[in-house]
Amino acid sequence: MLLLNPAQKLAAFAVFTLLFAALGRAVRGVTTTGAIAGAAVCFALLWAAGIGAFVALLTVFLLTWVATRIGYSRKQHLGTAEARTGRDALQVLANLGMAAGCAVLYATLRPDPRLLVAMSAALAEAAADTVSSEIGQAVGGAPRLITTWRKVAPGTDGAITVAGTLAGAAAAIAVAFVCALVHIFAWKSLAVCAGAGVAGMIFDSLLGATLERRRILGNNAVNFASTVIATVLAVLLS
Repeated sequence: MLLLNPAQKLAAFAVFTLLFAALGRAVRGVTTTGAIAGAAVCFALLWAAGIGAFVALLTVFLLTWVATRIGYSRKQHLGTAEARTGRDALQVLANLGMAAGCAVLYATLRPDPRLLVAMSAALAEAAADTVSSEIGQAVGGAPRLITTWRKVAPGTDGAITVAGTLAGAAAAIAVAFVCALVHIFAWKSLAVCAGAGVAGMIFDSLLGATLERRRILGNNAVNFASTVIATVLAVLLS
């Protein structure tokens, strides 16, 4: 990509963006509106960090898509399964909008390397949140409310399992590793990125157990707030 002129880069980014959107729609990971939102996010990340950002975003998509389909019949029985049509635009932006915002800010106003760590942390949090929830519902056993540790029904806002939490942490580490591997940030920032992603995941559960259970915030707002926490922590700790 370094040998391409600006017009050629733009064309290449457009091709990768369309491929990403088409893939998401083809495997029913997103709805049509979700594919459009995902395309916008993909282009913003490519603009800021090049093909490496595409690889990181694809990693998040694959981790969450696979986790969503593990134990799908059990989740259907519990009534917690994601719709087979995939996530819509609001769900996509709630999880990935903050990463796109960091990318746009880096590319247009402030080329601060900490913003790339923050962008990556938002991606790590999005992967961790979805993977922890999906794996917890599939194989995690009886969930417990994070604030009181009492057993609750699967799918309860703010409920966690040990298996789900460990899987979510592993997803955050995997995304952070990929981001370092493709040179979005230096290896020394891997722990910050992964740690911020895990912290955001835990914050998501806390918000779910408090504000979401009281219907003060909806699920999309909780997901977005959790990525905000991850990005802020990444900037502060970088």
